[in-house]
Amino acid sequence: MDTVKARKPSRGSPYHRIVVKLGTSLLTGGTIHLDAAVMSNLVGQVAQLHKQSQEIFIVSSGAIAAGRSKLGLTRGRERKHLGIPFKQVLASVGQSRLMNVYEQLFAKHSITVAQALLTRADLTGRDGYLNARGTLLALLELRVLCIVNENDVVAVDELQDTRFGDNDNLSAMVANLVDADLLLILSDIAGLHTADPHYHSNACLISQVERITPEIESLVTGSVGNLGTGGMVTKLEAAKMATASGVSVVIADGREPGVIPRVAAGELIGTYFPTATSKLESRERWLLSGLSTKGRLVVDSGCARALKRQKGSLLAVGVVGVEGEFERGDVVEIFDAGGSQLGCGLTNYGSADIERIKGAQSGKIVTVLGYDYGAEVLHRNNLVVL
Repeated sequence: MDTVKARKPSRGSPYHRIVVKLGTSLLTGGTIHLDAAVMSNLVGQVAQLHKQSQEIFIVSSGAIAAGRSKLGLTRGRERKHLGIPFKQVLASVGQSRLMNVYEQLFAKHSITVAQALLTRADLTGRDGYLNARGTLLALLELRVLCIVNENDVVAVDELQDTRFGDNDNLSAMVANLVDADLLLILSDIAGLHTADPHYHSNACLISQVERITPEIESLVTGSVGNLGTGGMVTKLEAAKMATASGVSVVIADGREPGVIPRVAAGELIGTYFPTATSKLESRERWLLSGLSTKGRLVVDSGCARALKRQKGSLLAVGVVGVEGEFERGDVVEIFDAGGSQLGCGLTNYGSADIERIKGAQSGKIVTVLGYDYGAEVLHRNNLVVL
């Protein structure tokens, strides 16, 4: 069990441990290079909270944009290199430049910064997850402000299972990792709208989303910013992951004056997603992170109702479908027949075995397989229900 806990503020009180995600379009001011004035303003806001003893992590985009600017590339010139892993080249050039800007800006506030470059592979295993968590929390103890980014140089596009895919999902993973109170996702858009505000002038801002339902997910278009890799789809995915692990989320416009300290003080700006659950222990957050998920189980309506009441284990009799290939001890997600996720957990049986015993009573498992690893497909002690 973890010895370091985030402090959960009471309703209306300032958040204590905050992950702030800064998007590329925000940091560049819509240009192809980092905007020093914009970054200085955001750093000043973070420094204000840091001096008030609040605990802040930054998940920053912008390395690729910084590399593109450093090399003097235009969009036209960049297209010539699309046949090679050129984003990794740009990230390699730009990462040090990005950190140098942050270091200089935070130095003006007498704040020491550190950098953490992560990939999915670093966090997939339980040991890697705990090692990363331990390092980030140790930096907090030293009052060092950590700036996190995906390690694009090694997390190549062709190896999708090694990538977070965008810094929105990475920010949710960091919030999960450090047991944050709030994930604040800042970009150049005010929040979740009833339609894409870039194309629909009558789109209305949704100030609060109690639960991310299929109807809410249908509102986003999946459009990607001109410079970044994420859109509102990935921000919604990040909000869903973070709220499931006990972290509240705000998506807001980073150009809003004083947005970081104002949100940290409890002011309603942008779209607010209240946490969907109480704080979870580290092991449960790791399971819910999705980093180690190998497959999916689909259960019938009776089993779904029982799981929603958070009673008992998942038995073979309630399983109606098996998706993906996985082994005993892997992490699998649980869905109902309508496609809604119910939870996840460590399976006692591999996919091939579950395919054979699905729908069977527990007492029949040994008859079907010739052996058994217990009466449960997922034991309640290894099961997290959303």
